[in-house]
Amino acid sequence: MPENHVFDVLVIGSGASGLSLALRVASRAKVAVLSKNKLSSGSTSWAQGGIAAVLHNRDTMESHIEDTMNAGAGLCHRDAVSFMVERGPAAINWLTEQGVHFTTREEIDGRDSFVEKEYHLTQEGGHSFRRVIHAADATGKAIQSSLEDKARAHPNITLFENHMAVDLVSNKNPDPKKRKCIGAYVLDTRHGRVETFRAKMTVLATGGASRVYLYTSNPDGSTGDGIALAWRFGCRVANMEFNQFHPTCLYHPEARTFLLTEALRGEGAYLRLPNGRRFMDKFDPRAELAPRDIVARAIDHEMKRLGSQSVFLDITHKEPAFIKGHFPTIYERCLKLGYDLTKEPIPVVPAAHYTCGGVMTDLHGRTDVNNLYAIGEVTHTGLHGANRMASNSLLECVVMAEAAANDLLSRLGQEKISGDIKPWDESRVTDSDEEVVVTHNWDELRHFMWDYVGIVRTTRRLQRAARRIDMLSGEIREYYSSFRVTPDLLELRNLVTVADLIVRSALRRQESRGLHYTLDFPETDPTMDGVDTILKPARRPVAR
Repeated sequence: MPENHVFDVLVIGSGASGLSLALRVASRAKVAVLSKNKLSSGSTSWAQGGIAAVLHNRDTMESHIEDTMNAGAGLCHRDAVSFMVERGPAAINWLTEQGVHFTTREEIDGRDSFVEKEYHLTQEGGHSFRRVIHAADATGKAIQSSLEDKARAHPNITLFENHMAVDLVSNKNPDPKKRKCIGAYVLDTRHGRVETFRAKMTVLATGGASRVYLYTSNPDGSTGDGIALAWRFGCRVANMEFNQFHPTCLYHPEARTFLLTEALRGEGAYLRLPNGRRFMDKFDPRAELAPRDIVARAIDHEMKRLGSQSVFLDITHKEPAFIKGHFPTIYERCLKLGYDLTKEPIPVVPAAHYTCGGVMTDLHGRTDVNNLYAIGEVTHTGLHGANRMASNSLLECVVMAEAAANDLLSRLGQEKISGDIKPWDESRVTDSDEEVVVTHNWDELRHFMWDYVGIVRTTRRLQRAARRIDMLSGEIREYYSSFRVTPDLLELRNLVTVADLIVRSALRRQESRGLHYTLDFPETDPTMDGVDTILKPARRPVAR
């Protein structure tokens, strides 16, 4: 029989945001953390560069705020930016208390620092100062490992690996003001059964949706689950047209998702054409240190102009010891794939990297539905605007986890665990004998999203994508209603929902701004400064 789990707090997602929140509330609540694969399989473990925070006496909060506002191309919310930036140093201190070891100057330079534990800071695109604190070139892995160790040891945290949320569940109150989330239906992917999780508070921390594209730097699980769950549940989403493409993903048939961190360019790496010429100075005076949207479009332009399969990232003018010391993980990985970072340029291409829009929340992590929070990449808080500045994402994860945890704990005592959730009904479905349908639709969706809704768009391409999405949506609904749910089917269902939101948002924004560039409206419309693209569900369901 499927189990009926009961907790104070249900956290859906096990990356930096989800584990940070779980650890912050566990002293006063029983917490369940769901991970649809292994706990460390999400995007956090893949993050290389670091966390942006004002940690040097020559840097200022005002500079970090202005850099972020500028990168966001007129759509960042200043209150959200200030909120995140001002809490950055405290977030770093909390992570060190959890056991995260950040790289020091002594470790990099090989000499004693006059300041105890003076951290080595790097500079990335869009930043005016060196303010990115890091753990070598595997910062996300260091954070994930430390938080995971703490969570596994905590008596009030129960970890559920291989558990994937199917849908959120409401209290069925027809009054939107009294409607609240009481838990979720969850697929135990090892045993193929749907279980119920009841909780006073539910938190979405599921990450982004970059797997909607054919080429991405993200792990397989980045399928927009939380955005789709919230949308089906009646929450608004915003700015889904702004999909960040990281400029430098390794171009290699065996490593399609291997990212070459922006810190390489921060430490002096050049972008070159196949003939060896640099080109970024033609597109922006900051050259290789321009924000990611500019660099990605420049690479895309040059590849299409030349018919080239890639451009090249070159740091060979630096000493081998410098390269190996700063980028040990990247150096070793490239070496295994046949490239020596110290001796030759490395082929790179842009790849879908970060979802700048998402579920609308306030600065407490609250969504439109009572008792449902969202934190991290799944959200739209107003921090990222039309383009995320490098290394602000992990900052948002840790800061918003604390903000949501504080708000959640202040309200937890006023809530009661709901009555039983109706068991999942499988009486009218069968096991699928047509899994090829799921595989084919998955491939088709990711191909046409890359071709029609990628770095450079047109209205005609977007309309073509919209028609394909409508067709696929109908097929997936029919399939979902006829067969037992599987992880692949659930991810496909979520991906097609997210694809629809991206295309609808892109069609509504008739200008080019930040990460959204369309040939039909190539200029930025100043009347759209500060105007988010907000989509609201046609109706708010009273049940799942």
